[in-house]
Amino acid sequence: MPLPRSAHAPNDFDFIIGDWVVKHERLRERFTGSEVWDEFDGLSSTSKILGGFGNLEDNLLRYPAGDSRAVALRSYNPGTGQWSIWWLDGRNPSSLDTPVTGAFENGIGTFLATDTLDGIPIVVRFIWDSTREDPTWEQAFSTDDGSTWETNWRMRFIAA
Repeated sequence: MPLPRSAHAPNDFDFIIGDWVVKHERLRERFTGSEVWDEFDGLSSTSKILGGFGNLEDNLLRYPAGDSRAVALRSYNPGTGQWSIWWLDGRNPSSLDTPVTGAFENGIGTFLATDTLDGIPIVVRFIWDSTREDPTWEQAFSTDDGSTWETNWRMRFIAA
């Protein structure tokens, strides 16, 4: 049973609440100039938490090498007007990824973080597009502080 939602809770992520079939496209190799994408399906279910100031997304990813579970945790800071998003991969259940932080404008959410990948400093960017019938998400990395980006993961959410 969901707990009551706060009257002042943001509605930015309301579009993703519910159950979804997810179409994944993941770049096979990063920062090599690769144009080979792996395609696979998944399932996702998102529910509100924190009185609507957050949500929890439970994922089943059906990678070509086998199934895996993961969770996205999102929380809204009313003081800054920004969301933070953490990722917990079931294959490494003791470590949350560095959170990306950002906001929505006209149905497009842009979220950024600084991190490292294989010892290389990167900027991580998530873009959520809630303006489509089937919402989309994409992830891109930059090794030059955001001057150029390599998109490495795309997801399309189809209502289950």
